[in-house]
Amino acid sequence: MAGLQQTNSEMILLSWVRQSTRNYPQVNVTNFTTSWSDGLAFNALLHSHRPDLFDWNAVASQQSPVQRLDHAFNIARQHLGIEKLLDPEDVATACPDKKSILMYVTSLFQVLPQKVTMEAIREVEMLPRHSRVTREEHIEVHEQHFTQEVSFTFLLLSYCSKVVVSLPTPC
Repeated sequence: MAGLQQTNSEMILLSWVRQSTRNYPQVNVTNFTTSWSDGLAFNALLHSHRPDLFDWNAVASQQSPVQRLDHAFNIARQHLGIEKLLDPEDVATACPDKKSILMYVTSLFQVLPQKVTMEAIREVEMLPRHSRVTREEHIEVHEQHFTQEVSFTFLLLSYCSKVVVSLPTPC
């Protein structure tokens, strides 16, 4: 999967995350997998928009990755109404599931301020690609990419339909 070009929605989401967390030197989100496993990115994202909810330094310096992840998911549930869709133990791994991270970050994107600058988008476009691809690999990548995008959209729609059924407000 290395070298896959990100979708426009992923690029915008990643731009938003990077822009929101740029004032946190311990956080450098470059993807929707390994950048999230230590729990710092989720907490920084929440803290950047809602610093009144917790002390960043206490969370960043004194907790394990699982504790930081649990903290972020609990804060998001209690104060933003986002269900705990992920288990900290599943994210605190060498390679967390990209689709799960995307779904959760999309949930945060829906409830937190969404300003994304063109500078942030250009910055994401300039992130290094892991490898160059041949024409055949490029075609294969686009086929895989389309399948992933359809799967992510279906997953997101399934989640939203469950939320609509269980909540009085539409997704």
